[in-house]
Amino acid sequence: MSNLSKPIPPAGDQDALEVEIRGKTFRGADGDAVRAIDEIAFSVAPGSFATLIGPSGCGKTTTLRIILGLDREFDGRLKLPAGGGRIAAVFQEPRLLPWRTVEENVRLALSDEDTGRDLDDLFAVLGLAEMRSRYPGELSLGLARRAALARAFAIRPSLLVLDEPFVSLDEQTASRLRTLLTDVWSARPTTALMVTHNLREAVQLSDRIIFLTERPARMRGVYDITTPRADRDARWREATLPALAKRYSGVL
Repeated sequence: MSNLSKPIPPAGDQDALEVEIRGKTFRGADGDAVRAIDEIAFSVAPGSFATLIGPSGCGKTTTLRIILGLDREFDGRLKLPAGGGRIAAVFQEPRLLPWRTVEENVRLALSDEDTGRDLDDLFAVLGLAEMRSRYPGELSLGLARRAALARAFAIRPSLLVLDEPFVSLDEQTASRLRTLLTDVWSARPTTALMVTHNLREAVQLSDRIIFLTERPARMRGVYDITTPRADRDARWREATLPALAKRYSGVL
């Protein structure tokens, strides 16, 4: 049996991700101050999967940049899982080096002590076993995004951050990738936070959905999903999606 098929404890320690942003303002192209975030506060339990949803331009990606340490000019505080453990990010673009193979791109993220680690199970579960020696230019967008997921999971992160990783894909391809993400994440339930505009995607993947208002972002609500992922079938989705859309109207 593949090692990835055996659930193991969450990576890192048992700290939750805690985010409290009491204000974020940046300077626009015209020189005027733009208030991106008014006040948001939420937590993500260790080893759970949460999703941020809100209108375009409301500050979701800004929130991810703050969590990743790419933007430190904000009023508030963060508490990251594992006290400074590894953080992996998956962006809208796969960001693969075109002159390196899929496997080389994935292994670039590994630490020196992990350089030679066996990644067979990871490539297998993501359907990349036959693509390891291919170059990014030979891959479809869906396959390139699988490679980006492999690179993120390869470092065994304490926190996984995803910024609309399936945007612009057709629904069939996106659905297949969401299933693959669920498979690899369930085998190693790293604390994860994803931004998406797709409510269907959120209810398929998440334990918690965090709804934000339009800019400047404030908390609209938090919805916890207790139904096991295996039980979130078509009938469950048909009942859940309209209820959530009505409850948080104007957010999507």
